[in-house]
Amino acid sequence: MPSPDESVRAASALARRLAEAVGKVLRGKQEVVELALVTLFAGGHLLVEDVPGVGKTTLARTLAACLGLDYRRLQFTSDLMPSDVLGGNVFDRDSSTFVFRPGPVFTQLLLADEINRTTPRTQSALLEAMDERRVSIDGVTHPLDESFFVIATQNPLDFHGTYPLPESQLDRFLVRTEMGYPPDEVEREVLARRRGRDPLAGVEPVVTTDELLAARRATEHVRMEPVLLDYLHGIVLATRRSPLIEIGASTRAALALEGAVRARALVEGRAHALPDDVKALAAPVLAHRIRPAVSGDERSDALRAIRTVVDELSVPL
Repeated sequence: MPSPDESVRAASALARRLAEAVGKVLRGKQEVVELALVTLFAGGHLLVEDVPGVGKTTLARTLAACLGLDYRRLQFTSDLMPSDVLGGNVFDRDSSTFVFRPGPVFTQLLLADEINRTTPRTQSALLEAMDERRVSIDGVTHPLDESFFVIATQNPLDFHGTYPLPESQLDRFLVRTEMGYPPDEVEREVLARRRGRDPLAGVEPVVTTDELLAARRATEHVRMEPVLLDYLHGIVLATRRSPLIEIGASTRAALALEGAVRARALVEGRAHALPDDVKALAAPVLAHRIRPAVSGDERSDALRAIRTVVDELSVPL
């Protein structure tokens, strides 16, 4: 059995291999790719918000291909029902009994595409699955795959026909981020080279499911000094006291940030976490878990508030 340090080194090598493979498809998106890997290795789920056509679906497809995971895409629409997500019991005439027919959530990597185009009732159907990795139908619990990972995409709320995600649903996402437009030179290359060509053509798995699960376990061995834990806790406490924030980060948010920090250290090839890990992840992990005091663009206000809190705290040396 490998030692903790050996486990961390193996997981870091796996992260480099995966980042390189994904980066060949999603060029110029290193920050988004890193956040996706941090979320994946921390065992969380990822919410990507941006305008249509900037690569959100390609990110999910590329990760699934490089990981060799069973992949399902579910397009969320206004008429989608919870049973369309989870599945349900159907009557089987041959046996004269009800048989459970699993829905798209029974996969390893689920792309919940445009999740804010469906009603809150259907959005909440993912809650138990994301949090507990299981689904309850008619009193019977059905476990999901241990590697279950959700990438949800959503359009900005000022787009027509969108429903804001409820706070309880947002809290199930470890990281919320944006794709952004590609760098000019990368976009020009896409125009020149990819006409009529699948960007995932030739992509092969570079990681096995067992390696992924081992990497997740290895994050527990990443060292986090008490002074760094105090720094992280100080940021969480500051969100509850800042005049810029009406509702601060919860204990669950603090635990989420701690797990993400360990995962980022591993992705960066380190067996120990640094203040830079905390600073880099504070906004992506905490901003969607607070309520800013300023009315306006809630997403921008929340990001600004978290960054202000982080900037005002002294960084441990």
